[in-house]
Amino acid sequence: MKKVFSRPKSMKKNIFHYCAGCGHSIAHRLICEVIDELDIRGITIGVPPAGCAVLAYNYFDIDMIEAQHGRGPATATGVKRALPDRVVFSYQGDGDLAAIGIAESFHAANRGENITVIFINNAVYGMTGGQMAPTSLLGQKTTTSPAGRTPLLDGHPVRVSELFSQLPGTTYIERCAVNSPAAILKTKKSIRKAFQYQIDGKGFSMVEILSACPTNWKMTSIDSCRWIDEVMSKSFPLGVLKDLPATESKKGE
Repeated sequence: MKKVFSRPKSMKKNIFHYCAGCGHSIAHRLICEVIDELDIRGITIGVPPAGCAVLAYNYFDIDMIEAQHGRGPATATGVKRALPDRVVFSYQGDGDLAAIGIAESFHAANRGENITVIFINNAVYGMTGGQMAPTSLLGQKTTTSPAGRTPLLDGHPVRVSELFSQLPGTTYIERCAVNSPAAILKTKKSIRKAFQYQIDGKGFSMVEILSACPTNWKMTSIDSCRWIDEVMSKSFPLGVLKDLPATESKKGE
């Protein structure tokens, strides 16, 4: 019998520590599948963050280097500049990228560093107790916004992909999700494209992934997936925000 589904070679045989329904495990697998399919396992270096994915090196069977909280793009930049023939990606949550690490992320993108960022957006601080994140939605209840986020008191959700898409150094920015089979397949294609752009030397690429956090959203896994479609994606619309090589190609036709 033909085997049609198996563990990616780039993924270790360890049990995930993530909560039930969390999207990190799906994102991990997609990255590993892409690494295998592109045959870049021996030259890929991942940079995991602080936060829920701090133990990502327990699951990726590739070279990994842990970064200080928010400093993933800075670490990835150093690795890529020292080893330009490697494929380097940082894996970051919304607090890691959009709060403490916003400066490192912004300037790496603005410089056009030839790295890839996988940005997991679950609109809440997952590991530290469900506090409000830069990406928490207006009206969203968290442990630090028990009455719901308000623009007057807390400001508006930070739309990182929209922000980065305006920078001249970025080449490919797309927002995806992992809350349905169709969305998962689309996200894998986006990750593969981002990695390929780096391999081709085209510059900074980022894939933002809307991911469920049932534990801190106080929802079931099914309701969390539904919430991404019905609520979260309204504030963070899915789709390509920037694809510079594709735009240049069209102009040349």
